[in-house]
Order: sequence, then structure tokens, then C-alpha cells
Amino acid sequence: MTIRRTGLRLLLILFLGIDVALAAIVYSRQSSEVALSGSLGSTGVADIGGPFTLETTDGKTATDRTYRGKWMVVYFGYTRCPDACPTALSNFGAALEKLGGDAEKIQPLFITVDPERDSRQAMSAYLESFDRRIVGLTGARAQIEAAAKAYRVYYESHKEQGGDYLVDHSAYFYLMGPDGEFVDVVEGATPGDEIADKLRKLMNEHSHRS
Repeated sequence: MTIRRTGLRLLLILFLGIDVALAAIVYSRQSSEVALSGSLGSTGVADIGGPFTLETTDGKTATDRTYRGKWMVVYFGYTRCPDACPTALSNFGAALEKLGGDAEKIQPLFITVDPERDSRQAMSAYLESFDRRIVGLTGARAQIEAAAKAYRVYYESHKEQGGDYLVDHSAYFYLMGPDGEFVDVVEGATPGDEIADKLRKLMNEHSHRS
């Protein structure tokens, strides 16, 4: 029975992974034509992003509007993640370094999908290993679920593994324009220089459209 359940779970994760990857391709192809114009919802493609209310590592309330006016880059993960999160955060730190002064236009956010273990203190200590400009956000389970739903993020906690459980989750950066509208997605495994090039291109296109 255990083997059967494990097999079914792996198949589910595989199908969800394929679905997310296909969605990323659709979003990427349509970003320059649709998302940057602020009319993504009218295309029939699922909207990404929306209101959230969470808490920063220094105890302040943060909502999606807190960072309005900047390019918000959102990544969902957790501090005990063995590989995807450290890789993604390291890549984004490298991207910020390459962007130089343009990095001031960007606000990277790391939202936990494991609020039971990711307290403000745990998030703060974890992010010290990465770029100081990445803001960690946590909150009550209901708040995390609402944010993940708004961003169409998949995650599943395997608490049957005991206290040292793992959490399966999407591994994408969600790029939101200064107006709060969804622009594009980037895989967390993308090298920092490629992330930087993409962000600079999007910011330049946006400035020319404004």
C-alpha cells in the first residue's frame, strides 16, 4: 500500500510539474505582447498575483501594495529546503549584483510555504546567507495559503515524514510590474546573469511604454 501511494504521489508531482512548465512557456510567450500592457486577464490566461497580507522578518506588516512602484519578484519556498531554494536565492543574489544600480528598482520577496517552522527569526537567520535585499515574509497558514493561491503556486508538506519533513513546491520567480500586474516567470535554476538580462530587458521595455 505504501509503495502504491508513493507511486501515485510521484505521478501527481510529475503531472503538476509539467503543467507548471507549460504555463511558464505560455506566460513567457505572451509577456511582451499582453502582460506588459496590463491586460493579461482579458486573454483567457489565468491571472497571477493578487492581494496578500504577511509579516516581514522584523515584524512589520507587508502587503502587495507595500512594494508598489518597484518590480516585485516573488519566490515561494522554505528555509529547510535542501536544494531548490538555496539555488534560486543564490542565483537571484547574483542577478542583483549584475544589475548594479538597476537593482534599486526591484524588490525580491521570499514567501515561506512552511509557516509552522519558518518563524520570523528562522527566516531572518536563513536569509543572512543570501543577498540582504531579499525580504522574507511569513504569516499564519491561512495567509500563506491565500498568497500561494493568488500566485498559482503548488506546494505539499509531507508531515508524515516526522518533524524533519520536506515540502514539495513550485520553483519559479514571479515577476510583477511596478503597477502590480503579472509580467513573466523565471525558473529558480536560471543562472544569475540570465535573470539579470531578462529583468533589465523588461524594465527597459516598460520605461519606453510609460
